[in-house]
Amino acid sequence: MFSMKKILIITTVSGFLYKFEMDNVRILRELGYEVHYAANEYVPNYIYDKEELTRNGVIFHHIDIYQSPYERKQNRIALKQLKAIVRDEGIGYIHCHTPVGGMLGRMLGKDYKSTGIKVIYTTHGFHFYAGAPLKNRLIFYNAERMFAKYTDILITINSEDYVNARKFRLKPGGQVFKIPGVGLDLKKFFPISEEKRKEFRNNLGISDDTFFLLSVGEFSRNKNHISVIRMLSEMKRDGEDLSRIRYGICGEGYYRADLENKVKEAGLEDVITFYGYRTPVQPFIGAADALIFPSRREGLGMAALEALAMGVPVIAADNRGTREYMIHGENGYICPWNDITGYRENLKKLMSLTAEELKRMKDFCVRSTEPFDRKYVSLIMRGIYERLDQDTLKR
Repeated sequence: MFSMKKILIITTVSGFLYKFEMDNVRILRELGYEVHYAANEYVPNYIYDKEELTRNGVIFHHIDIYQSPYERKQNRIALKQLKAIVRDEGIGYIHCHTPVGGMLGRMLGKDYKSTGIKVIYTTHGFHFYAGAPLKNRLIFYNAERMFAKYTDILITINSEDYVNARKFRLKPGGQVFKIPGVGLDLKKFFPISEEKRKEFRNNLGISDDTFFLLSVGEFSRNKNHISVIRMLSEMKRDGEDLSRIRYGICGEGYYRADLENKVKEAGLEDVITFYGYRTPVQPFIGAADALIFPSRREGLGMAALEALAMGVPVIAADNRGTREYMIHGENGYICPWNDITGYRENLKKLMSLTAEELKRMKDFCVRSTEPFDRKYVSLIMRGIYERLDQDTLKR
């Protein structure tokens, strides 16, 4: 028997829910839902506490889902596993995330249509964004358009995706929403005192007269840390003094060894530090003079928002995510993701600001994050889930 008070959340990597969706879990539990979660237990991506998920009432199911849509064999296995979960647990609602999670979740909506199952899909960034390779636009656009007809609610996190999503034909009565990302926790990310900043810098061995540039993000082709390494390499080649610049990267991932080799080849071991995955990340952001965020694409970009909320200016690549909050010259600087010269010039601009100009920029950094406060996301998500509740009463 299918229960209208049971919901299944689907993602690819298992740490996703713990990192981004615990507020939604809280809302669902307050509304009386039994929350099930399906993901690949062996691809965590983010450090998480499985026992804490259980303490928060989450029932975890391992599935052999892969992030790549081209892993058809494995994802067919995952679909069979998901069908068994829906059938055996009597799931009434599905909330799916990430491209493959969204694809499989909506295939379930199609297969279990006769049960009245409802499907919510949150896209954290369509893969057919403006400027994407033609292959992305052909494959992912057509896939999203096809699966839209099995979607009851489609949630986007930036304006470009919202406009595109509204062009799709959803299930009858379906709706498209835009939320300000997963929500910024302003109780955790806020400006710190100068004393605390000095403490963080001392702990990292960074002197007062050193400019500390930071990146936060996994080591992937998309996060584009290589552009910053190339920028520093060019500065060294051109004879610029890098003795008062430190670049730190908080993150882990497949490309770490390759990036470390690039640093050695450029002779930048004294300039660049790999800190690994760090939580909490506030001591690193708080110690930084600027965050550099060179991603090729972002759905929104929480690392940049967290830095801005702490009053740390951002040098960002221009993409649909950063366009939601970056204002050139006000809370930092922007340039194309592959513009090494642009990053270099923006770094020099930031380093040359007077104390008064820097204070004005830091103040604006903080103000620019207010619309992304988690409370606004929670209000919208509660409204969406309450719609499910009302729908339940009608059945």
